[in-house]
Parts: sequence; C-alpha cells; structure tokens
Amino acid sequence: MLSLHARFEKTVLGLLLTVWAGALLAQSSRETPFPGITYRHERRQDPPMRLFIAEVNLTNPRLNIRVVPGGPDPDGPGEWETTLMTPTRIAAREGFDLAVNGDFYRTAPEGWANVIGPAVSDRKRWSTSNKKRPCLVVRGRGQVSIEMIGKPANDMQQLIAGNVMLVENGKSVLRQNQDRHPRTAVGLNSKRTRLLILVVDGRSPSHSVGMRYDELADEMIRLGAKTAINLDGGGSSVMVLRDPGTQRLQVLNQPSDGQERAVANVLGITVGDGKLPPHQPPDPVPASRP
Repeated sequence: MLSLHARFEKTVLGLLLTVWAGALLAQSSRETPFPGITYRHERRQDPPMRLFIAEVNLTNPRLNIRVVPGGPDPDGPGEWETTLMTPTRIAAREGFDLAVNGDFYRTAPEGWANVIGPAVSDRKRWSTSNKKRPCLVVRGRGQVSIEMIGKPANDMQQLIAGNVMLVENGKSVLRQNQDRHPRTAVGLNSKRTRLLILVVDGRSPSHSVGMRYDELADEMIRLGAKTAINLDGGGSSVMVLRDPGTQRLQVLNQPSDGQERAVANVLGITVGDGKLPPHQPPDPVPASRP
C-alpha cells in the first residue's frame, strides 16, 4: 500500500500532467477545412509566438496550385509588371481556398510593382528578373519542387521566388540574420507529396515577436520539410483561408501593419474545380482570428 506521502506525490503529479496537457491543447488547434488541406494554429510563450501552419496534400488530384500577380500590368512593355493588391482581393478574384503572400517586390508611388525574382503564372512568364533565386516550381501533372532558378524553363507552369533557402536536404542552411520579424515560408517533404506553409506573426512583444531565419528553418524541419525557402515577410506576411461554411475569406493571422498589406503576387491553393463559390461577396472583409 502506498504511504500518505507517496499518494500525495502521485496526486500532485497527476494534476500537473493534466494541467500541462490542457495547456498544450489550449496552445494548438487543428482542422481540415478542405479535403487535402490541414490547418493549425500554435501559440507559444517565452517568447510569445503565433504560428499559422497549413499542410497541403499534393497527391489530391482535385488540388490546384497557382501563382498569381496582383492587379493588371500598368504600363504594358514598360518598367512595371503588376499593380499592388491585398491577398484577400486576389484570392476572391481567383477563387482560392487558401493563399499566402509571395515574392519580395519594389514599388512606385502609384502602387505599381515589380517582383524581385522570376515569376510564372499559368505558363506565362511575367517577371523580367533573371537573378537566380530559390523558387517553388509547379510543372506538369502537379509535380512540385524547390529549385534555384534564374530564367524559367518552358515546362514550368507556376513559379514563385523567395530570397534565401532555409532548408536543404533536411538540414538548416545557416543565415546571418539575427532579427526577428513576421515570416512566410514554404517547404516540401522528402517525397514532395506535402506542401508545408508557415506564417509567423511578429513585431508585437505581447502577441508574437517573430522569428530569425535559423528559427524559421528549425520550424520547417519540425514540420517535416526536406527543402524550404523564405518568402516575403514583415507587414506582407499573411495567411488567408476560405471558411467552408460561409464561403468568406478570413485573414487568420494578425499582420504587423494592423491590416493586410497590398502585395505584388500570391501563392494560392484551390480544391475542386477552381470556380468561384456561390454567393461569394464581391469585396470580402477579412476577419482576423484571435
């Protein structure tokens, strides 16, 4: 028979385990809003951190990945390639079920923009950049890869560029960046059957401080990434998801600007026929989650 002291220790240990398990459950939520897309939100402390994670099953034949510019080309064959637009407006126009911000870009006062790296949408190359960048590439039959690309090849259907490689061969690539910021990263597992998307809030000491490159790489490895790249971050970092019930688009994270920032392009996912859902509001109102 256990002594009174032993029974007390066992009871206290049980309570602590219960509290610890409850805390873990409170810090992480998981849902499958669409077939082939799993979403979860993680909350951490010391330091405060908010992570928004989407896993996309690339073996789903009804799933479609696209790279889409913001607005129209404002000057034809001139210097600028697209017009800045918020990700929710782009996602509403294209019928996306999930979208995140894309490449780094430069802008003109009129809201005209150029992406920094190469870009391909529906087999059409629309960025003039030939600078070699780490890119997420979609080829025929839904083959997805991460490669260093300068001039896109003719067989590339979709292409979006980042600035640095975070993970190669399952290992973190050391980058001398000690600043914590909001981040957006994409990666692939070893069999390239899962697309891993991570958005991290930042620049808020009480809500989420953001991540350094090495921290971001470690997170992508934890999620199962064999390769991963860093997309644009800061105020551009955003994850947009369609509510399957109301069909409205929601901004899941809290952008550091206090609202969505207009961007030059997005990475979008559609499950199904790609048609706009019925009764889609013409101008969706983002609804940030706590």
